[in-house]
Parts: sequence; structure tokens; C-alpha cells
Amino acid sequence: MTTVTAGHRTAPDHEHPISIDDTFEFLNTIELESGALVDHFATFDDAARWLSDRGISHSTDEVDGTPDTRNPDEALARVRTVREALREVAHAVAEERPADSVALAEVNRALAERERIELVPAPDGVSIGHVHVGDPLDDALARLADPLVAEIRAGNAHRVRICDNHSCRWLFYDESRSGRRRWCDMATCGNRAKAARHRARLKGLDPAAAGTDAAGPIDWTGPGVA
Repeated sequence: MTTVTAGHRTAPDHEHPISIDDTFEFLNTIELESGALVDHFATFDDAARWLSDRGISHSTDEVDGTPDTRNPDEALARVRTVREALREVAHAVAEERPADSVALAEVNRALAERERIELVPAPDGVSIGHVHVGDPLDDALARLADPLVAEIRAGNAHRVRICDNHSCRWLFYDESRSGRRRWCDMATCGNRAKAARHRARLKGLDPAAAGTDAAGPIDWTGPGVA
């Protein structure tokens, strides 16, 4: 473990608070596009840039490391593995079923790598420092898991939803008053569903089933994901 002193101010990890929207945006970096599974983290550079652009890490260098300290293929596999595990947990919550034990163990392992704030001596008393349990990438992944855990702990698991459009299936957090939103975005998936139901009525079909039949189970791990 490495202890870092932050001086008389909040520890650096609090400078970039992570929201539940950030978490779901991370989970949706693998998505369906025109029926095909697309992983927006084709390389570790893609993942490092995504983390940096959203302020989850201070810079791409912070999580990228150097060729001497980080294997990019192993780092990409770690990001994808945590993302896959978090997706499984979110799906299990949304579907009200037990989560896969391997996925739970992976998320718990990621959470254990979260840096910890501690008090350290200072010439005029104490300062706020933090302890790195893992490396900056471990910490970034733990911070992305935090909001989902917080919402479950707060009793908001019912607001973790999966878009009812089976050509989308984005994960999202339902902030509606009723907590019964079906679509990730009414302007896109919601309107497409309404159009599909209208076409079904014109054809004399059951409008309730229009656009909601799944094409089969989706392997969200995608090609090459550990």
C-alpha cells in the first residue's frame, strides 16, 4: 500500500465525484448497434481515454502507465471483466433474480481496491491522505462500481432498468416519479416502440408485443472479452 498526503483539503479522489449515470454510461460502452454487439473499448487506450475524458482518472497517463509497468492487453481484460461483472449485477437487479456468484465476487474484488482516506501527521496537526490499495486503474473501476452499490443500499434497486427495446437493451437509472419507465430514452427507443405498436394495430397484430420480442440471449462479453 502507498500512502499519499493531500494536505489540508479533501483527498484527490473526491475531486471527481462519480454519478450513477457515469456508471451506466460505462456499462453501455458495449452495446447493440444494428443487431450487432459493438465494444467501444477496442483497445486499452480507448478505455483510458474514456476514463480521463470523464474525470474518473486525472489523465490517461494515470491509468495507462508505461510499457514497463502495465500490459495493455491485461489492463483491457481487467476493464472488460469488471464491466461484464457489473453488467451482470445490474441485469440481475433489474430482472429480480440472483446475480451470478462469479460476477459478485469480481465486483467485490473491484470494490476492495478502492483507495481509502486516512489521517496523517502534519507539522501543524494532521492532514488528509489516502491509501492506494491497488493502482489507479483499480481505483477508477472501484469508483465506477460505487454508485450502483450505493443505490442498492439506499433501497433504489427497482430503479435499475433495462431498455425494453430489444434492439437496444441499454441499462439506465429510472428517475421517473413512478419508477416504471420502460425506455432508456423516450425520444428514441420510446418513439420507435410507439411506431411499432401503431404498425401492429394497422396489421391487426397484438400491439403489446410489437418491438418487445427478444431475438435470443445476448452474450454481452463480446468478442475477445475475458
